[in-house]
Amino acid sequence: MEDREFSGINVVPLVDVMLVLLTITLVTATFIRQGELPVNLPSSENPEPGRTHYAIEITLTREGRVFLKNREVSIDRLKKALSGFDRQTPVNLVADRDLRIQSFVRVMEVLNRLEFRKVNLIVKRDGL
Repeated sequence: MEDREFSGINVVPLVDVMLVLLTITLVTATFIRQGELPVNLPSSENPEPGRTHYAIEITLTREGRVFLKNREVSIDRLKKALSGFDRQTPVNLVADRDLRIQSFVRVMEVLNRLEFRKVNLIVKRDGL
């Protein structure tokens, strides 16, 4: 049998793997986007960047429901859950613009009692 010289790289398996990875990424991104809670953010003329991706995310819906990391919790459960976090961890507060103020005040009281000082209120820029 004659040894033939290696003259090229077969890229077909590489392309197949890349297409599979692309498909997985697109499907996963679609599920993540659909899992978000519908919140109509308040707007601001000049929102300061403050949202941090490693922060604790608390969402308040228009109806006053409270979600911690996309799971609905009561105020008592929120207190218990937050007590296990480091007080220096930032908190992203995503509140609906039509939220009753009492729900907002209850959550802020919990954050204040537990001494969380890095609280970001997430807003959208006017016109967006």
